[in-house]
Amino acid sequence: MRHEAIYATHPTVVSVDDTAGAFDAQGNQVTIDESLVAAEITRIEADYAAKQYQRDRAAAYPSLAEQLDMQYWDSVNGTTVWADTIAAIKERYPKS
Repeated sequence: MRHEAIYATHPTVVSVDDTAGAFDAQGNQVTIDESLVAAEITRIEADYAAKQYQRDRAAAYPSLAEQLDMQYWDSVNGTTVWADTIAAIKERYPKS
């Protein structure tokens, strides 16, 4: 995450080595502003936490093959199994 924050806050950086430092395209060392990096890490962490519901939903959804099968049988039988399944997952893991 630290490397991601460095790249985001220091656009001239093309490589980061944890022991040697950060470097631009010409191989020159780039001085890192640690306060910018810390603020970016905080932003990245907050963004990751805010999207927890997406990861929870992705794990709970049936496979695409199962969903297509549900949709087929719903169309044949006039049922709403697929829509009910998806709605229940979205209700269980709401957007925050």
